[in-house]
Parts: sequence; C-alpha cells; structure tokens
Amino acid sequence: MLQLQTIHHIAIICSDYHRSKRFYTEVLGFSVIAEHYRAARDSWKLDLALNGIYTIELFSFPEPPQRVSSPEARGLRHLAFSVQDIDAAVKSLAAQGVACEPVRIDEFTGKKFTFFTDPDGLPLELYAS
Repeated sequence: MLQLQTIHHIAIICSDYHRSKRFYTEVLGFSVIAEHYRAARDSWKLDLALNGIYTIELFSFPEPPQRVSSPEARGLRHLAFSVQDIDAAVKSLAAQGVACEPVRIDEFTGKKFTFFTDPDGLPLELYAS
C-alpha cells in the first residue's frame, strides 16, 4: 500500500495575481515563502505558508479558463481552514470586505462552520477546531 505522509501543498490558479496575493496574505494571513516570475510562461508562482507550514502554491497564467465552482460540482469541493473562534474569524473577514454565509452547525460533530470565497470564487470554509 502507498504510504502517504501528509498533504504537501494545494495549487490554486488565479485570474488576478496581485488581487489574490493580497487576499491570501493580507486577508487570510498566509506568509510568503518564495515568489517567482516565470517569463517564458508569463506566470507568477507564489509559495505560501500557514503557521510556518508550506501550504499553497498560487499561480497566475494569461487568460486561464473559468472552472465551475459550485460546491456540488465534480472535483475539489472546497478548501477548509480550522479556526478557534468562528465568530471572531467571520468579523475579521467582514472587516476586510469578505462576506461569509451564515454560520451553521455540523450535524455530526456539533462544530460551527461557514463558507466564503476567494477573489476567483474558490469556495473556502472556516471550521471551528
């Protein structure tokens, strides 16, 4: 059997590199590990960490096609982040102009959660730890 250890990173392609870089660093609080412009591809690659752990590769490409982002569409449903205080996290996002869905309770765990989107409509979730 394959012996996976952890998830190494999540790759996200954005439509507006500078807008998404600001969102992931200034709104969500990721730190920049490395940033590279690849002239041959007219593409940026931004390596981001969450609490010191390499987590997201943010890419830009000229004219990337749109992807269906409905949570019930085939493929990646959403990316979830754990937080200690959902209500404080929702207020922090609102202060940055990011709207969240109403907070709900997970019927199986009893934990609070909510959804919001990144600048390209990628569904993101906050889940109480």
